[in-house]
Amino acid sequence: MKPKDQILARTGIIYGIVVVMALAVFIRIIILQFVQSEKWAAMADKIVFRREVAKASRGDILSDDGRILASSIPYYTVYMDTRSSGMADTTWAKGISGLSRGLSRYVGVHSPEGWKNELTRARKRGDRYFMIKRHVSYETLKHLKELPIFRHGKFRGGFVYQPENMRIMPNGLLAKRTIGYITEDSTVNIVGLEGSFNNYLAGKDGLKVQQRLTGGAWIDVDNLENIRARHGHDIVTTIDLDLQDVAENALYRQLSKHGAHHGCVVVMEVKTGDIKAIANLEKGSDGAYHETYNYAIGASTEPGSTFKLMSMIVALEDGVVDLDDLIETDDGTVRYYDKVIRDHEEKGLGTITVKEVFEHSSNVGTAKIIYDNYKDNPKKYVDRLYSMQLNKPLGLQIKGEGKPVIRYPGDKLWSGISLPMMSHGYEIQMTPLQILTFYNAVANGGKMMKPRFVSEVRDGSWTIKTYDPEVITNAICSRSTIKKARAMLEGVVDSGTAMNLRNTNYRIAGKTGTAQIANAKYGYRSGARISYQASFVGYFPAEDPLYSCIVVVSDPSNFVYYGNVVAGPVFREIADKVYASSFYRDLIALTPANDKAMKAPEAGNGYYEDINNALRTLNIRAKRNADSEWVRTRESGDTLRVVDLALTEGLMPNVVGMGLRDAMYLLENSGLRVRYTGRGRVIRQSPQAGVRITRGGTAVIDLKL
Repeated sequence: MKPKDQILARTGIIYGIVVVMALAVFIRIIILQFVQSEKWAAMADKIVFRREVAKASRGDILSDDGRILASSIPYYTVYMDTRSSGMADTTWAKGISGLSRGLSRYVGVHSPEGWKNELTRARKRGDRYFMIKRHVSYETLKHLKELPIFRHGKFRGGFVYQPENMRIMPNGLLAKRTIGYITEDSTVNIVGLEGSFNNYLAGKDGLKVQQRLTGGAWIDVDNLENIRARHGHDIVTTIDLDLQDVAENALYRQLSKHGAHHGCVVVMEVKTGDIKAIANLEKGSDGAYHETYNYAIGASTEPGSTFKLMSMIVALEDGVVDLDDLIETDDGTVRYYDKVIRDHEEKGLGTITVKEVFEHSSNVGTAKIIYDNYKDNPKKYVDRLYSMQLNKPLGLQIKGEGKPVIRYPGDKLWSGISLPMMSHGYEIQMTPLQILTFYNAVANGGKMMKPRFVSEVRDGSWTIKTYDPEVITNAICSRSTIKKARAMLEGVVDSGTAMNLRNTNYRIAGKTGTAQIANAKYGYRSGARISYQASFVGYFPAEDPLYSCIVVVSDPSNFVYYGNVVAGPVFREIADKVYASSFYRDLIALTPANDKAMKAPEAGNGYYEDINNALRTLNIRAKRNADSEWVRTRESGDTLRVVDLALTEGLMPNVVGMGLRDAMYLLENSGLRVRYTGRGRVIRQSPQAGVRITRGGTAVIDLKL
């Protein structure tokens, strides 16, 4: 073949190959574009874009006056688009040094020069979403928005931020276990009000589309498929935050003083059953006390002597004894089969009345009353206990209630000593809140109220559901028996085992309890050691009860374990605080005797340096447990206690007790306009402290000398 023909042949072959390849590419394009378009679009969508759940912001948990107990506040992840299309080179050149200094000041991590080098390298790489910092607070975000370059916004300044929510409790430990939490890891834990009211608090999640960035990070993008999340509802609790603070601190001090393992306190409003304070503290491995378990609700234990009230009411209601009947307690011991029941009095109490049996907490006298009158028909005794609802759970708004256990004749564990043992609080189990509910019924004239933790559910300012006070039973017994029961409870404080709680300002009625704690392995004694549970439960003021309260201290280790000494002082401190701050302060002028009892003067709240200078000038002792500039003071014997005044961005500060100058400073710095009336110190404010506020709103304060 001629050379020319060979060249043409080869050219033709190459041309044919090129045509075939071009045709194959064209066919492939057609297939990709029209036949497999959905498949590859979906794959690209999966790799470059994704659809994620837009978590709804949880609703707030509020105190009875609207202050926040738990809330979701926004935090932010901040990026910089170093190649934003709207950012001019001159903007970068003039602002990079100032931006770097600002980032070093508000974000940290690098020096100003370090930030400048990092950002410059990111711009050279063309990073569209260069990470500045995660978990940036709203306050810091506001500062970042004002920095050079960033102040020009997203398109001209490359300032990009993503919101995220974080759950906070502005009041720290206060009612922490009752407020509760929800974990969403491999094992879901639902605790407290957060768990029980999750359906209301959680809101409804939405949908958001995210785009993957260089380096694998994802960022939200505007998309028609986005569905906005619906915020959760708020729940209003019955908790009085000030009373909660008093209860928590009083319990903490007493547990620390006696080296106890754990303890709890509950304060209930008599007429409604509202829980105004509930504290549960347990000693941790660090030696400090923490809210780790809700003992008041969940711990069902043998109550000991506080159950004597139930036994006495049974006997009085059945008419087998009356308050003036005489009971022979002999030398303070009595034997039933192989069990010897003893009184705490070494030589016994001798012959005493039924009322004195209760006032002096005689185990022997109580056992004799119940055993002698019900040994032939123990079912009658237990049936009467059952008729007073003592064997039924309360059905609380919070999950985890311990089950009450009251044995019935014929049960597997019923024995010949069950009746006398049950009479003074053994071989039965009840939670502290179940015991308190019964005592509250006595204070309430026999009407037993169901404990209430939540009063309403709100959507913003609209109430969407209310929980009214609920009656368990209108009468646990007759009015005449209630009158006798209240006389016995008053006698305990006036002339019985709790005389140390007696005072001249108001009367307390209640019952002490000292119970041995049974160990599942060793029983009531482990070697020479016996563990005790000290308690006091009652109400005040005795004549017209407003609040009932129970205090339980478990396993005090300093060889002091009687209820009047270990638990009683917590009750008294709470009652004194209520007396000093609410129902009597406006009704009764302080007498000279009362003035003497209030050793430390009221110093108010405000700027620490001003308060400290005044206290030093007056030579008044003060103990400071605070680091902030703004503080509040509390009476503590002859020494004032100075503690932090919690200030949270976006929440109304507490200015009650402040002078006008300090109150105006804090409120105006929160972005509020202020209206005020009167002079002196702030006595009322609106909105209430802890309520969420918006800049530009109005605050109203009333002052009085």
